[in-house]
Amino acid sequence: MKKIVLSTIAALTVASLSVHADEIKLYQNANGQVFTSPAADRTALDMKSLSSSKKSITIVDKKSPNFLLGKQTHINMKFVADDNSDMWLKAGVRIQGTFENVSTNYADTTKNDTSIPDAYLRRVRFEVAAGFNKWTSFVMDVRNDKANFSQKGEQKFNVGDAYVKIKKPFNTSLVNFKLYRAKIDVSRTETVKSARVIAYDRPKVADAAAQYISHNRRATNAQMYGDWSKKVHYQVAFGDAVDSSKLADAKGKKDSKVTEQSFFYGGKVRLSPFDGWEETKRTESYFGQGQHFSIGAGYWVVPSIKVENASGTATADLTNKLINLELSAHYKGLFVQAEYFKFDDMVENWNGATINTGTSTGWYATAEYVFTDFHFVAPFVRYEDWNKFDDKAGYDYTATMAGVNWYLKGNSIKAGLVYQTEKYGVNTGNKDVDTVRLTSQFFF
Repeated sequence: MKKIVLSTIAALTVASLSVHADEIKLYQNANGQVFTSPAADRTALDMKSLSSSKKSITIVDKKSPNFLLGKQTHINMKFVADDNSDMWLKAGVRIQGTFENVSTNYADTTKNDTSIPDAYLRRVRFEVAAGFNKWTSFVMDVRNDKANFSQKGEQKFNVGDAYVKIKKPFNTSLVNFKLYRAKIDVSRTETVKSARVIAYDRPKVADAAAQYISHNRRATNAQMYGDWSKKVHYQVAFGDAVDSSKLADAKGKKDSKVTEQSFFYGGKVRLSPFDGWEETKRTESYFGQGQHFSIGAGYWVVPSIKVENASGTATADLTNKLINLELSAHYKGLFVQAEYFKFDDMVENWNGATINTGTSTGWYATAEYVFTDFHFVAPFVRYEDWNKFDDKAGYDYTATMAGVNWYLKGNSIKAGLVYQTEKYGVNTGNKDVDTVRLTSQFFF
């Protein structure tokens, strides 16, 4: 009876008191009976191994700071198979809500100025991932972004990411693969997960880069990527290119039809040259922890895009090229980030008598400071300057943003208040737009 009782106690201890694994010592004989004292025919049980095998569901990021509402969570909740720890399932959600007021002042006196309130769901996503073995996993999400935005009403669900990741097939971080719908690194802020960006609406010049090479920067592709000691990171990729419904001209119009195009190809290299300042993850929110410094350069090209305007009266064979330069750094509470973009073969006006092309250049800079001793309140600013068509005047666009984020539970729960003023040139809208925006996010 004593042996049965001790065995029962041991089983309950292993299952429920893993936090005290270092303090508990149990022993087992050849018949599988468990004891609390050693003997010649008994072997010690590995309590750490037994307790850790029961940790099959995880969500809390133990390395996270303690926010007002507790530690933030990892990306999605992870369920690990008890009989094969290399197989797992992740599931999670992301919802971003926005209440805003947009005031538009037109330089054209024939147009009436407007002030329009709006409330919408900036992002609504269900995320899931699955691990097949220690090398291979699958990641995807289903999304319904900008539901009730403006007068668009309910939006349709569609697939965002949907890729197979093959991690370290040769046991080195230098070589990894992603197949199918995975982001290509046309821009740092576009590559950072939207749950981790400072402002939910990214700079317009970066959004243009996201469509200039590949549809939503993740049309079906194959890519290889990796890093060397976190000092050097790279990505090379090729795959499906642009979508005419998203390919805008310098005026912001999308009145083209792609009749034929080649695959895109290109890549990016990033460096963290200083010891102790390596970039270990792609994010804009560091919560005042640690430090990093990184610079990078990317080159992407679609060799041939045969297009015609909406009326079919003009055609062209474009070679879309994109150069992207990035710099990011943070030291404790201060974070800074800047990027430069150059677009070759930018179309001036899809509806012109001919399809005239030129270059377009733009940049933005962002800075945030996190007050870790004041409940992780974080004021930030951003400035953007984009000349949408360098060859002619009047294609300028500038935007100035100031706001504050409150990280209540890191990126798991946060709220923000943003003010932005935009100035559009004569050929890009000929107007000034002021926006006040209240944001919130729930993510795990």
